[in-house]
Amino acid sequence: MPTTHEIVIILDFGAQYTQLIARRVREIGVYCEILPFNTPVDEIQRKNARGIILSGGPASVYEQGAPHCDRRVIEMGVPVLGICYGVQLLSYFLGGEVAPSRRREYGYAEIEQKRDGLLLTGLPSPLKVWMSHGDYVSRPPDGFEITAATDAAIGAIEDRSRNLYGVQFHPEVAHTPLGIEILRNFLVKACHLSCDWTMESFIESTIEQVRLRVGGGRAVCGLSGGVDSSVAAALVARAIGPNQKCIFVDTGLLRKNEFEEVLEAYREMDLNVVGVAAGERFLTKLAGVTDPERKRKIIGAEFIEVFQEEARRVGEVEYLVQGTLYPDVIESVSVRGPSAVIKSHHNVGGLPEKMHLKLIEPLRELFKDEVRRVGRALGIPEEIISRQPFPGPGLAVRILGEVTNDRVKLLQEADAIVIEEIQNADLYDKVWQSFAVLLPISTVGVMGDLRTYENAVALRAVESVDGMTADWARLPYDVLQRISSRIVSEVRGINRVVYDISSKPPSTIEWE
Repeated sequence: MPTTHEIVIILDFGAQYTQLIARRVREIGVYCEILPFNTPVDEIQRKNARGIILSGGPASVYEQGAPHCDRRVIEMGVPVLGICYGVQLLSYFLGGEVAPSRRREYGYAEIEQKRDGLLLTGLPSPLKVWMSHGDYVSRPPDGFEITAATDAAIGAIEDRSRNLYGVQFHPEVAHTPLGIEILRNFLVKACHLSCDWTMESFIESTIEQVRLRVGGGRAVCGLSGGVDSSVAAALVARAIGPNQKCIFVDTGLLRKNEFEEVLEAYREMDLNVVGVAAGERFLTKLAGVTDPERKRKIIGAEFIEVFQEEARRVGEVEYLVQGTLYPDVIESVSVRGPSAVIKSHHNVGGLPEKMHLKLIEPLRELFKDEVRRVGRALGIPEEIISRQPFPGPGLAVRILGEVTNDRVKLLQEADAIVIEEIQNADLYDKVWQSFAVLLPISTVGVMGDLRTYENAVALRAVESVDGMTADWARLPYDVLQRISSRIVSEVRGINRVVYDISSKPPSTIEWE
């Protein structure tokens, strides 16, 4: 859905922190979009950008193949802020000098203000900041003033006559405690933005846009039980009411009791929803299959078949509602061009083409935390809003090897214990995901006086902001002990529990 809000464009030069810049800008109340560094100038102009931020990046501005935006970007008359690599590129374009740092700065540093500057208005000196650079601006371009520095490098420069600004550090990270105030100064004092991007204004404008687009038409929405599809459906329901039909398919691969509990919640939300129990169909198709990608494709294809059958009962339909989020959009366009396929069976992939439907993606401008805020503003039950992400193929990608009814039930029981103990420890909302994985091995154990040869499960708990990177969660030992003890004692068929301590990257969150 197109936005009508003031917009700031962030050009991505490959920094690991680019999404953090966007999140901070939005926290301030300004809508922003991330675009590849090589986005044509006319495309940026068509968006009527009120400000441009050049992100950091791992390259050196001088090296062959280094990412350079069109230099006309900084000549558009729009305020520009360069961050780390961005300030180096700004200097490079305008005749300054960039050189390898005499002493590379990584981690905490203190900058001293050298003169009054717009970016640092109202902030103390010295100021703690987070550095991560191997090059630095050794001489600013003509017209720029050095407003702050460390003992090793220039910290901030400004040319207020041309509305061009740059910082060598990263204001977007939490390690720069007052960094959000630096970004706020740029957005308010340089760009003169009103900061009116709120979830309430988003809801109001989105409902109006959906209503205008769909008119008297009809839409279908595939619900998964997760926050994304649930919030998307609730938003569209506000716009077109019963003209949206929601379909919640039980693939037989959901968590324990999830189908019944979530379906009841949807009905209480007054969504026009039908539940389809199709577990046997999916398990029959998966018989004998062990390859992870084949599992995903089989589940995706069968989901489309079930969904189409149910949608035909609705009658004439023109639109498909999907819970696509902004990270999904970003993943599809990397700074080096189209990215590799990261997920198959994302949302309900293939449905728009097969059913000749037009897509409605009311959340494609939002990050996950913003979606949750929208959901709360819409009054969606907290058990859905705070639900941890769950893979589209369900437990099939948490069962390594063949997926059978018995193995699904085994994992459902173990997983239910994980969730219950994580909730009891008040950790459910503090970790991004926590779950069990059924491994394709049996191990020797001793129970009472008997030797056993039974299944092993791995526990996985990760901390993340948006799922694109993740670190394993340092769960308390007593919590791990309770989970392990309960699974081995209560789930007949499992005699060993291990804990996964790998991060993303290099690992993924899911095992398949």
